[in-house]
Amino acid sequence: MKKLIVLAFFLSFSVGLKAQIEKPVKWSYAAKKISAVEAVVYMKATIDVPWHIYSAYQLHGGPTKTSFSFDKGSAYSLVGKIVEPKSISKFEEVFGMKVMYFEKSVVFSQRVRLRGKSAVVNGKVEFMACTDNQCLPPDELSFTIPIK
Repeated sequence: MKKLIVLAFFLSFSVGLKAQIEKPVKWSYAAKKISAVEAVVYMKATIDVPWHIYSAYQLHGGPTKTSFSFDKGSAYSLVGKIVEPKSISKFEEVFGMKVMYFEKSVVFSQRVRLRGKSAVVNGKVEFMACTDNQCLPPDELSFTIPIK
């Protein structure tokens, strides 16, 4: 009976480990003033191998693209669009189209015009992480980036 209880304990423990949600993408944020009235905010994704996330400019009809939404703030306004480095392009059978994605890490940036000496940029990032064999459901995270 004692062995049965010990076995049940270890089985329930191992099932609990297997059921943990995978989080293969970690986000970090920074800002840099480039003039008295402008700054650039940086959103960096560090991506576990063998995962990848998709470009902010991924075409519709395929995987969920990485997208950023910024709260309207009285202390800043957006200048232009999100900037990203050159992505990897590949035809993926599962989506039936060419996809654009990033592996290991990627830094997205957004210029903002300041209406004062400092600001706090709040927003959300939505992204989907995939491997060659599986995709996780799209995830959405909030962020706060102070500009001093």
